[in-house]
Amino acid sequence: MIPPGTTDRGRRAAAVAATALVETGMLLGLGTGSTVRFVLERLAERIRGEGLRVSGVPTSLATEERARALGIPLAELSPGREPDLAIDGADEVEHAALSLIKGLGGALVREKIVAYGARRFVVVADESKLVEKLGTRAPVPVEVVPFAHAATARRLERLGGRAAMRLQPDGKPLVTDNGNLIYDLYGLGPIVDPAALEQDIARIPGVVECGLFNGLAACVFIGSEDGTARLFEASR
Repeated sequence: MIPPGTTDRGRRAAAVAATALVETGMLLGLGTGSTVRFVLERLAERIRGEGLRVSGVPTSLATEERARALGIPLAELSPGREPDLAIDGADEVEHAALSLIKGLGGALVREKIVAYGARRFVVVADESKLVEKLGTRAPVPVEVVPFAHAATARRLERLGGRAAMRLQPDGKPLVTDNGNLIYDLYGLGPIVDPAALEQDIARIPGVVECGLFNGLAACVFIGSEDGTARLFEASR
């Protein structure tokens, strides 16, 4: 799901700016999605051209496959070793607080695990993803366990939105890398208090995780069509 106005040039600019933060010896969190593919390509260029030595923790099977094809060494999260830097995309970025909606790529659970554990979480996006309030363009994805998922969806709708099960192009339910389902919550925007909504969703039995990322991003690189990137930093 790519919003109108999205350009590869803007996404590439954001990716180049973010990967400039990568240093030899780092353990990286490797996100998922259309902008992250440019991150992976740029990392591979630096590995080949500069001798950059890094390893990455992929947040999806798709990212794992792409990273392997590009020659990026991979690793697993282990106790006592956190990612030095995690880089991921976003479906919406509220520029004032750097709150995010993520998960249209279906990897929100692993993305949040890696982002939460990273010493620094950096987001890359093009300018079409920048919004005044979350929920302007994107729904809020929620990963739920298959058991009694319809009942979970009804409880999600009590929060005020409409829950739609995410389907594959063939009409079958999309199943995540974790074996779960995704419901997209529409009609919740503009979201005035994303942190409170995240807590309300988390309290519903059957919910694994939601795509609201609050208080995690250290900064966001927003790429523009002219090939430049603007930096937005979180105020702590």
